[in-house]
Amino acid sequence: MNESTQESRIRLVLLHDQALFRVSLGRLLASEPGFEVVAECGNSAEALEVLSASPVDVVLLDFDRATEGGDGFMSVARRNGYQGRFLIVAGAADARSSATAIKLGASGVFLKSESPERLVQAITLVTNGAVWLDQRTIRLLADQSVDRFPRLDDRRSANLLTDREQKVLLGILAGLTNRKIGENLGLSEGSVKTSVQQLFYRTGVRTRSQLVRAAFEGSLGTAKRVMGRSRNATTTMVP
Repeated sequence: MNESTQESRIRLVLLHDQALFRVSLGRLLASEPGFEVVAECGNSAEALEVLSASPVDVVLLDFDRATEGGDGFMSVARRNGYQGRFLIVAGAADARSSATAIKLGASGVFLKSESPERLVQAITLVTNGAVWLDQRTIRLLADQSVDRFPRLDDRRSANLLTDREQKVLLGILAGLTNRKIGENLGLSEGSVKTSVQQLFYRTGVRTRSQLVRAAFEGSLGTAKRVMGRSRNATTTMVP
């Protein structure tokens, strides 16, 4: 029983140069029954050494460490064989930094102003393959990134997706499960899954994380339009 529980834990590495924040976060997460803090690292070299020696599910790190020098920790860790997730822990949602982090492979950006309970939720979701971005950050990304890719045409991009696919994409951007998306839209979970597969096919991706990146990198007009629909929505979309 204990061995099984141990195997089911989410294994974490914390990478942050501020010792007080790092230690406090480590104590918080270590108190969660479903988590195991493998290491608390103050620099990239130390974290890379840990990743090479121990199985790790999620690395929590800051923006600067993730993207420093255009070839940050995430890129180096991937080249060294790390297969887990990265979750950025940031003090503010900067659209440019968020877009860069997602493009480089982060599974989400978590704001320090959020509650500890939300952090637990975010870690659990990204471990299971979801992307964590709050709606404000998504809107910033969609609004600002359109100007960086002027070749895209909003009408042409929007026409690539059916109305149902746009609604499903909105749910995915909000981090909802297929079941929750179906409940919100009045669809069966199987119908939502079919729409997700169509979105994968259209964008040439295989995972939700890759789909979110594709939405911002290659279908930004669509992302902007879809997010606009949520401004008048009555359903609360939780990452």
